Amino acid sequence: MLTASVESFIENVAELRSIIDDHYEKLALNKHVIPLAPQWEVYFAREEAGELLFIPLRDAGRMVGYWIAFIAPGLHYKTCLTATMDIWNVIPEYERTRAPLVLMTAVEKEYRRRGVNRSFVGEKMHRPCGKLYRKFGYDPVETHYSKLIGV
Repeated sequence: MLTASVESFIENVAELRSIIDDHYEKLALNKHVIPLAPQWEVYFAREEAGELLFIPLRDAGRMVGYWIAFIAPGLHYKTCLTATMDIWNVIPEYERTRAPLVLMTAVEKEYRRRGVNRSFVGEKMHRPCGKLYRKFGYDPVETHYSKLIGV
């Protein structure tokens, strides 16, 4: 049975590490020059400050996906509590199941519980997920571009 609910990032980081490398292999475009090296201490500090949301997706207790977002007042709009997605993933064998819907439903529920006013999400152009976002009422608002410099 699939479940998704808020859990402690710090308490689950070891289990997260067991699947995050596959996420990096699946999505990272510049892995030939930029290795995966999360600043775990920053995530821990953000969780301690109450600004990190971690929702693992589980099947019979096993982590099969996750959502990580930062929640804080907007830098441009201090009266707007803003959730900014950091990363999310569902492992390959669950991608084409209802797993992403279960995860996104839990995320939306927690955003409402915390009083989030606006949420920002992103998608990789080579691994689009906009269909899922639109299903939950998100509108595309901005496109980001990337360029390697000095690497």
